[in-house]
Amino acid sequence: MASGIETGIDYDALIESEAAVFFENAARYLKPEDVALLKQAFAVSREAHEGQTRKSGEPYITHPLAVATMLTDWRLDVQGLAAALLHDVLEDTGVTKPTLIEKFGKIVADLVDGLSKLERLEYQTKEAAQAESFRKMVLAMARDIRVIIVKLADRLHNMRTLDSMREDKRRRIALETLEIYAPIANRIGLNKVYRELQDLAFKHLHPHRYSVLSKAVRAARGNRREVVNKILLAVSQRLVQSNIEATIKGREKNLYSIYKKMQEKHLSFSEVLDIYGFRVVVNDVPACYLALGALHSLYKPIPGKFKDYIAIPKGNGYQSLHTTLFGPYGTPVEMQIRTREMHNVAEAGVASHWMYKSGEGVNTAQQRTHQWLQKLLDMQEESDDAVEFLEHIKIDLFPDEVYVFTPKGKIMVLPQGATPVDFAYAVHTDIGHRCIAARVNHALVPLRTVLRNGDTVEIITSTQAKPNPSWLAFVQSGRARSGIRNYLKSLQREEAVSLGEKLLRQAVGALASTPLAVSEELRAEYLAAYGEKISGFEDVLAEIGAGKLLPIVVARRMLELAGERLGEGVRVGPITIRGNEAGMVQLSSCCNPLPGDDILGVITKGQGLVIHRVECPNARRADHDKLLEVNWEAQRDRMFGATVGVLARNERGALADIATAISQASANIESADTQDSSRDGDGLFNIHFRLQVEGVEHLERVLAAIRQLAVVQRVERK
Repeated sequence: MASGIETGIDYDALIESEAAVFFENAARYLKPEDVALLKQAFAVSREAHEGQTRKSGEPYITHPLAVATMLTDWRLDVQGLAAALLHDVLEDTGVTKPTLIEKFGKIVADLVDGLSKLERLEYQTKEAAQAESFRKMVLAMARDIRVIIVKLADRLHNMRTLDSMREDKRRRIALETLEIYAPIANRIGLNKVYRELQDLAFKHLHPHRYSVLSKAVRAARGNRREVVNKILLAVSQRLVQSNIEATIKGREKNLYSIYKKMQEKHLSFSEVLDIYGFRVVVNDVPACYLALGALHSLYKPIPGKFKDYIAIPKGNGYQSLHTTLFGPYGTPVEMQIRTREMHNVAEAGVASHWMYKSGEGVNTAQQRTHQWLQKLLDMQEESDDAVEFLEHIKIDLFPDEVYVFTPKGKIMVLPQGATPVDFAYAVHTDIGHRCIAARVNHALVPLRTVLRNGDTVEIITSTQAKPNPSWLAFVQSGRARSGIRNYLKSLQREEAVSLGEKLLRQAVGALASTPLAVSEELRAEYLAAYGEKISGFEDVLAEIGAGKLLPIVVARRMLELAGERLGEGVRVGPITIRGNEAGMVQLSSCCNPLPGDDILGVITKGQGLVIHRVECPNARRADHDKLLEVNWEAQRDRMFGATVGVLARNERGALADIATAISQASANIESADTQDSSRDGDGLFNIHFRLQVEGVEHLERVLAAIRQLAVVQRVERK
């Protein structure tokens, strides 16, 4: 018998009572045979969790029972309710998935499996385990939306009972809820759940602020009751006069949204005037617009505060007219006008599929949720790392959205602050990769331009184009960020493999006493001997190119396997570079090598081959095994960076004269940093120029042009 001896609670009686409520709720809309299946699921769950308790001391079964009961309010189907009752048995008990399949069928077993975390023993950090478990849940959610509906009910009950946890754990769970689960609830249209999760997370993250703000709101209710009642009466009378049948309700903003508004706009609570709003629910869409006209004739609308989410629904299928009016005493009054069907979708989102009869609004919510889940799957396929995938998801869950049009009039929903690059990737990943320019409202704009509601966006592409790493500084959508990073990773790998092949071939050539080809047989032998965790020889080449493996070491091992005698006095021959390689061949920023300089390469882990000037101290400090001779290729098709220091007299026009001399010498100025170096009133100042030149000879011509100026005391290459 489960009883709370210390508290005097008869838990068996409590569980039976709560179970009776659950079965009674389920019986209101499910068939008797479905209720019988739920009783079986409850019995299995209760037996599996026997002896387990929650942190509060209650028997563990009270949790899945509470989650399932919550889901009966959303009229979830029998399979979803069974999964809710069993959602922790795979993770916390000895019950196996084959057992669930045998007793309840594959669908219920898959739902429970999708709700179960992965074993953390496989991962190095809690963050990696959390991210991988989340990725697993997203994949299950894409197959069956009931996974996330059950998960949100599970999270909501855990948040309601979080007080018994340690403070550090409460804060971690609350932050995760605020960053991930509340936005997901909003994204699939579960508005009530979204608001409650926000408030509960706020309570545990900032308990003092929550307490102060909740007291202020309670006090304000009394102070503002007269105004609210006056508005309700006036609105009701005006709608009756206009022959519009409507239900009018006052609504209070949740605490977290009030707190965020105070933070973002630097307001005190007394300055937040619109903590109350009103919802007008009418019979059909034409009545929405008639009601809008009636309200605008009652109170003047505030310019720029009208949004038509009926014509252009939100990404989660939400539809309403939003307007803000000048109410009595100058108080701003927020109004939401919607049909009953829109109201059902606004409150329950995708769950309204079970709660209400199917209709156009519900189908819209389901369709948009499906599109969103498909985007998540696309991002998941492009993300090798679960932690990176989770970060992309967090970016995509921000609630603020901007609505723009394609040239053919199709509406695209993007995150607030999105750019034409975000738009391009939203259309298709290949369009994003090949994007070179954009037209917004028929005018050419920079790719970093922030899009606004109603913009028409056209992307200009080129088959020769490729993503620019600088795009990551301004894109806003997870899909764009994921697409760019994935492309750059693949490009970087290709370059690493190519460089690795070149370095290995030269190392083998230097070591072998006779010419030796690195054959497929020799590569296979190497993998068999040294490639425990390597899937193919391309990985070996990539690690050489990335500086993680030394080519000399790999070459020695391969030659030993081939039975070759190693040459005496090994000296690896030079490789040739153009200087415009990306990724795995880089020009060092410490000495800025130029064509014409004597150079050498340093194999650097994670960076590949870094090119230095021979006299560079950083290169001289590198291990001998990591040094490689390199030469400049004769043909080059780019400009190179060089830093020049100039000491000049601080006279009017001096900087302009120096800049003109540089320009006339056909060099480009990237930046100029001036610094007063006056000593004893000598009136001198230093200027560091960052220039773009063709090579050493070109730089010498630039330096000579600067030296000829009368204001210049000294000029040198840095």
